[in-house]
Amino acid sequence: MDKQEKHPLHKFCFCPVCGSSHFVVSSFKSKRCEQCGFEWFLNPSAACVAFIRNSRDELLVAVRACEPAKGTLDLPGGFSDIGETSEQSIRREVMEETGLAISQPRFLFSLPNIYHFSGFDIPTLDMFYECHADDGQLPTAHDDVAALQWMAIADIRPERFGLDSIRKGVEQYIASF
Repeated sequence: MDKQEKHPLHKFCFCPVCGSSHFVVSSFKSKRCEQCGFEWFLNPSAACVAFIRNSRDELLVAVRACEPAKGTLDLPGGFSDIGETSEQSIRREVMEETGLAISQPRFLFSLPNIYHFSGFDIPTLDMFYECHADDGQLPTAHDDVAALQWMAIADIRPERFGLDSIRKGVEQYIASF
């Protein structure tokens, strides 16, 4: 690690177990307490993203209501909760953000990501799913979504998506058509 680079845990100065200030870099992704021996690893948080299609092969696209990237395009999704499977997470996140009930999400691919939130870079592993919505369901924007719209795949412009991982995922997804 270059001296100019900050360790991913640079904001964590005290051991979370014993409170010692002797909480030092042990590896690129960990810090170890010289007093009690506790070692804390910064591993990626699980996140999920939904490509939701309707019977007209349109994709449901969201507009972000909150930072980071407020006002840019996004896809429904978010962080997995403790004790959830990724499939449960995507169903919950889609319901929370769109009001849509989805079944049988199909895993497509994953991408590593850094999600900047509250002044901290959170490493994530974003898992992308293809989902389908019944035509009888009407999506409505909830939670951290300002608006939702159905877009033809041909009309989607990846550069309008504000988060890097989502933009890369959209590029990969539309390249498969």
